[in-house]
Amino acid sequence: MAEASSGDKYAQLTGKIDDLDKYVHQTYEKQIDWYWKASGANKKSYKRYRFWTIVLGSLVTLIASLTTTEVITANETIRRIFTILTPVLAAMLTIINTLSQNFQWGATWRDMVVNATRLQREENRFLATDPKDRKYKKELILIHNIVLEETESFFKRILDTETVPMEAPESKTEADFDEAEGSPAG
Repeated sequence: MAEASSGDKYAQLTGKIDDLDKYVHQTYEKQIDWYWKASGANKKSYKRYRFWTIVLGSLVTLIASLTTTEVITANETIRRIFTILTPVLAAMLTIINTLSQNFQWGATWRDMVVNATRLQREENRFLATDPKDRKYKKELILIHNIVLEETESFFKRILDTETVPMEAPESKTEADFDEAEGSPAG
């Protein structure tokens, strides 16, 4: 039964998009929404880890300083607790700092906000363009290139590696878009 409905679904596809305006607009909206949601998650992680870095860093300093005071050294139980607590907190601080450096939530948050804003600007330009002058293929290539550039930047930053394209990269100039369209109106 599932195969029949799946087959019917694919049988209806003609290879053409009925409403290119709607499709391009939805593609912009989908990407913009994703980037804003992802940027929010990265912002939250960045702020949480920065908060704990400050708190744990301060506690390590405070507890290490208090360990040498007479009040702490006079009580054997408290001295042992403070002696154990200092390296445990320092280890937690190291873990949090390492996670923060490896995942780079701050830089990722920034890049995603910039990308969402860039996509919004391009969407506004698209919507402000007279429908008869819109170049749909150009718009889709532009969206793809913006997302691809950010993705490459992300992996470069996180893994410190360059991506190696499997095929020639798409053109990014206005003239190349016009040639790909075949006509100025698209």
